[in-house]
Amino acid sequence: EMIRLLSATSTGLRRLTLGLAAASIVTLGSAAQAQTTINFWDQIWGPAEYIDTARKLVDQFNKEHPEIKVEYRSVPWANWYQTYSSAIAAGTAPDLSTGAGYQAVQFHDMGAIRPVNDVIADMRTSGDLQDFVPGSVDRLRVGNDYVAVPWNIDLRVWFYNKDLFTQANIKPPETWTELREAAKALTKDGRYGLVGSGDTGGSHYLLSLILNNGGGLFNNKRELTFKTDRNREALEFMAQLVKDGSVHPASAGYDSDQRRRAFLQGQAAMILDGPGFLDTAPADQRSRYGVLPPLKAPHGDQGTIGWVNNIMVYEQTKNPEQVKTFLKWWSKNQKPLFTEGRVRSLPARASFSSDPYFQQDPARQFVTVNYVPVLKGTGTATEAIFAKLNAVEGEGVLQSLTQEILQGKDLAPAMTRAEEKLKSIMRD
Repeated sequence: EMIRLLSATSTGLRRLTLGLAAASIVTLGSAAQAQTTINFWDQIWGPAEYIDTARKLVDQFNKEHPEIKVEYRSVPWANWYQTYSSAIAAGTAPDLSTGAGYQAVQFHDMGAIRPVNDVIADMRTSGDLQDFVPGSVDRLRVGNDYVAVPWNIDLRVWFYNKDLFTQANIKPPETWTELREAAKALTKDGRYGLVGSGDTGGSHYLLSLILNNGGGLFNNKRELTFKTDRNREALEFMAQLVKDGSVHPASAGYDSDQRRRAFLQGQAAMILDGPGFLDTAPADQRSRYGVLPPLKAPHGDQGTIGWVNNIMVYEQTKNPEQVKTFLKWWSKNQKPLFTEGRVRSLPARASFSSDPYFQQDPARQFVTVNYVPVLKGTGTATEAIFAKLNAVEGEGVLQSLTQEILQGKDLAPAMTRAEEKLKSIMRD
């Protein structure tokens, strides 16, 4: 009888154990099914360290939010537009992505971007919205819709070689007139006052000068205003620098990397580039370079070209609430992308700039204080960005105009050709 009882007890325990195991499997299965997967595509915003840092941040979010799994994909800039447009057409767009400055508004006009009004409303309620650089959030508003959340601000600033200026006993210029005089004086012995390039980075010289002079490509109705007196003055100034012989003669054929290399090799005394440009110089050489103050144009204006790069949500997402959770977390926790990932632009969150990484970088600190307040967009007279800006900057019109000016060609017919192409873009 004792044996029979022990056997029955053993059988019961086995059944109980199996039952608990089965219940555990069901529970685990339910948990696995409850986990939501989000696809996040991110452009490559810096050197190799950037991708590693972004992946670590995603891993951190996933650990803190076990109910959500974010899958990270790094997207190169080569053919970036085709990558996204093809995915949208095929129904395989990510849930959210970073991207070019006007990508969100262009795809929004195509019906592919989900407005983030609810995210902005939450940030406004929490007070988090006050942390963004003034104007950066509203710059991403189209009508009543916020099409993206800012995350970094890129702009163009003037750098100079301190050694060359000191050797020539020349003070860093503060006006266009002084820059032209300094460029002339520094052009000798195989060196030039400044170096440009014929690519998109080179076209930023023209946009920066136009905005610096109080000009612009559009009025507040988004109508093209290319051949204004202020715009012509700006382009004539660049043409005069070339005519003076002050611009490196290889500039028209250079790309941006070649332009930077020429400057860092001492072939030119000044260059226009992004706020983190000096990261490309050897660490022990960076003190040789400085940042010029925002130049005063002939009428006393100051300004430079800049972009609010952002993160956007796609209409194809099936999990908007989970995407919203990740987007707000990512926005608040992305400081390591700058301090460890070496992003060469500036953070859109003002609080990040108080980090020692920025405080101990004299170039970034100077740019934050002096250049960010005078930053202007390509469509600066309009209240917000609009889709045509992507084509204006990206279809090669300004690049071709830049090359013609750097080659010393007559400005008047070059401007006429550019204007006709810009008109065509606005009509399409």
